[in-house]
Amino acid sequence: MEKTRQIIDSELKIFERKFNEAVRSNVPLLDRIMRYIVKRKGKQMRPMFVFLSARMFGEIDEPTYRTAALIELLHTATLVHDDVVDDAMERRGFFSVNALWKNKIAVLVGDYLLSKGLLLSLNNKDFRILQILSDAVRDMSEGELLQIEKTRRLNIEESIYFEIIKRKTASLLASACAAGAYSTSGDEELTARMHAFGETIGIAFQIKDDLFDYGTEDVGKPRGIDIKEKKLTLPLIYTINHATPELRKRLIYLIKNHNTDKDAVQEVIQAVIDAGGISYAAAKMEEYRQKAFEILASFPESEAKSGLIELVNYTTDRKY
Repeated sequence: MEKTRQIIDSELKIFERKFNEAVRSNVPLLDRIMRYIVKRKGKQMRPMFVFLSARMFGEIDEPTYRTAALIELLHTATLVHDDVVDDAMERRGFFSVNALWKNKIAVLVGDYLLSKGLLLSLNNKDFRILQILSDAVRDMSEGELLQIEKTRRLNIEESIYFEIIKRKTASLLASACAAGAYSTSGDEELTARMHAFGETIGIAFQIKDDLFDYGTEDVGKPRGIDIKEKKLTLPLIYTINHATPELRKRLIYLIKNHNTDKDAVQEVIQAVIDAGGISYAAAKMEEYRQKAFEILASFPESEAKSGLIELVNYTTDRKY
């Protein structure tokens, strides 16, 4: 991903400064928490998708920087709120906000980040950009609730799984690409095409995360953690839906009643491997990667397009 970073290196440096300014607060406690969050930000993939999508269609200017900041503000807010919902004590190997400052403060911090994003767009009259991102936040909330509703029975169809991840995971990445494209082009047709591109990458990204649950590499989360949390991933859904009635009953029983037992989790993992769930999910991920390449192929060659191709490959080839 280094080549991609070099393409937009100057933009990312400017973005870092602008984002730091965007989250600054006059409340000492809040400002301290913001500094803690900023120092532990992730790979910044979403801002990278914003800048590369914008560069495909024009020159990056203030609207693009505001778009990237809005994406990162909303993404960070959802992560803070997710940690509260999941009662997670760690985020990217560090203590989560709720672990250090408790749930009440964490919820308020997430609300603050959301409000900063809204005001950033409203104060600059970036109404179309705000609409694109607001749609994503709605979809993410609906996706989370749909997942809670459907996974209680631990028996869902593959189509429901894809509907969940399209809303829960892919919507924000899709909006990053769409809003980035709109910030320099103002063209609705190009914006729609880049939204479709981002959605395919978001789905591939989530399937890759699903596969990590069955791997042996150190990816920052324990092996089998999705099973322990009763999350239905694509390899597991495939296995349950193609198992004999006896095996299906056994797997659902283990996940419902013994999901914290190491041996039971290992039995489920082995059943998924034996059923071909891993290879099936990997093939589906490749399908979505090819869909993304097909969309990109419709655009002229450019440095930004090359960067997006590298990001697509990183999404499916990453080790963590």
